[in-house]
Amino acid sequence: MPHRAPKPGPLLGARPSSANPQSTTPSPVPHPAPVAPASDPSKFGRIDEHGAVFVTRGGTERQIGSWQAGTPEEGLAHYGQRFDDLVTEVELIESRLAAHPNDAAQLRQRAEELKASLDEQAVIGDLDAVDARLDVVIAASDVAGKQAKEAKEKRRADAIARKEALAAEAEDLAENSTEWKAAGDRIRAILEEWRTIRGIDHKTDDQLWKRYSRARDAFNRRRGSHFAELDRNRAAAKRAKEELVVRAEALQDSTDWNETARAYRDLMKEWKAAGRAPREADDKLWAKFRAAQDKFFGARDAVNAERDREFAANAEAKDALIAQYEPLIDPAKGLGGAKAKLRELQDKWDEIGYVPRGKVREYEDKIGALEQRVAEAEESRWRKADPAAQATANQFQVKADDLKKQAEAAEAAGKADKAAELREQAAQWQEFADVATKAVNDN
Repeated sequence: MPHRAPKPGPLLGARPSSANPQSTTPSPVPHPAPVAPASDPSKFGRIDEHGAVFVTRGGTERQIGSWQAGTPEEGLAHYGQRFDDLVTEVELIESRLAAHPNDAAQLRQRAEELKASLDEQAVIGDLDAVDARLDVVIAASDVAGKQAKEAKEKRRADAIARKEALAAEAEDLAENSTEWKAAGDRIRAILEEWRTIRGIDHKTDDQLWKRYSRARDAFNRRRGSHFAELDRNRAAAKRAKEELVVRAEALQDSTDWNETARAYRDLMKEWKAAGRAPREADDKLWAKFRAAQDKFFGARDAVNAERDREFAANAEAKDALIAQYEPLIDPAKGLGGAKAKLRELQDKWDEIGYVPRGKVREYEDKIGALEQRVAEAEESRWRKADPAAQATANQFQVKADDLKKQAEAAEAAGKADKAAELREQAAQWQEFADVATKAVNDN
């Protein structure tokens, strides 16, 4: 059997050879022109008449095996295919380095292994070109590794920054928010986003997770405490409103209209101050409370309506009284007579009784106008008879007359300036006297 060198092994951890179309990391690996075509392995090796197979590299010929299975041309094609397989593996390394620079260290190791094995490869082809190509891969892997490390560090920093922001947001919600539903939804959304963030070392990630977890637990405790307190308050409100319903129902048949109406107003204030009971209970309690109120006020309104119908006749009687007595109550014809007629009107007015509630003010104004007419006439008469007002007016007149006499005496004595001054003073006092006299007479 002919001697055959082992074929190159598969690329360790190989992935599909097509590059990731989503990758944004530029490949540091240049792609040189393909080595000599496999169709012409005769440029790099030969098979002698005894079947010995040779490959030439760097001007040195090396036997790599023997060929007895066919013609020399078929042997060259066979070993040329092996060379093509070697080139394919180099291309896979290049493609993977371009698509997955994070694997640079592993790919460099494989390239170095291939480079070291070139002098042992049982292939025929341009091994020097493959050697140069592997040198480029090895050099590029260093650059790719550095770039991948920098990109990884940036991704890590970005991931840490994002989780720190999410943790801080959760802490703020836990401490300050009272929008319980919206905040709860947001804390859950933070968790979903948190799970999508990768690339952080375990220690840092664990510390950030503890921040978020503590915030979430604090929020849940605070929310739970709030709703527990709300439940307690609603339970207390339910008990208070149940007691208010009992009190309201106890008053619903009362006929003490004024006192009971005030009592219902007080109960309503207590109802509003009690707060909200659980919704279903609150609605039922309110229905009972309102029914008791409606029963009382309905009965009162019915009684008042009946009274208003009765009082309508009283209003007509009082209108007749006003028509009868208005021309008789005339102070200008005699204050005493006007007062006497007013007393008659008042007595008859009270005997008639109430008018409908909606007309009470109207009829108070009607009789009040006649009462005011007499009162004003009586006050005017009193003012005219007021001795103090008359005395004041007399004093002003005496003072004015005295100053006039002094002015005449000064004029006679040839003191014209003094006389003019006294006349000015006399005129001022005369003005005071006229005003005071007019006030007395007008009243």
